[in-house]
Amino acid sequence: MTLLKIGDKAPQFSLPDQDGEQINLFDYQGSRVLIFFYQKAMTPSCTAQSCYLRDKMTLLKAKGIEVLGISTDKPEKLLIFTEKEMLNYTLLSDENHKVCKQFGVWCEKKFMGKTYNGVHRISYLIDANGKIEHIFDDFKTNNQNEELIRLICN
Repeated sequence: MTLLKIGDKAPQFSLPDQDGEQINLFDYQGSRVLIFFYQKAMTPSCTAQSCYLRDKMTLLKAKGIEVLGISTDKPEKLLIFTEKEMLNYTLLSDENHKVCKQFGVWCEKKFMGKTYNGVHRISYLIDANGKIEHIFDDFKTNNQNEELIRLICN
């Protein structure tokens, strides 16, 4: 897995959101954007992460930060997840893993003795000029959100 580095230009992309509308990273030019990659909608860890960001949206918006969540789920599943958890930001579907690969988060993983390819839980803060400002890549499920908010908002 080769991650982007701080100072790298964020890869441009266009992906369908939970409503099937195409969203382009370029549309956010001039804004700071937090892109968080997560494994699967409606799983315990991903739900906790997503709801924490939902609950901190006022603080993030006050800091001028937009939020985009990216997984390999279909838009239809993302819509159900968004409605069920009342998420107040955009979720994007990367079914073919193209954007996950561009950002270096699609990698080999191991779980219960099995090896498979999947999404590594990493978040990127992109500055208003489209460059990587910060990378959040060394988190444990129970503390990653607090650390992310602390670093972004303090």
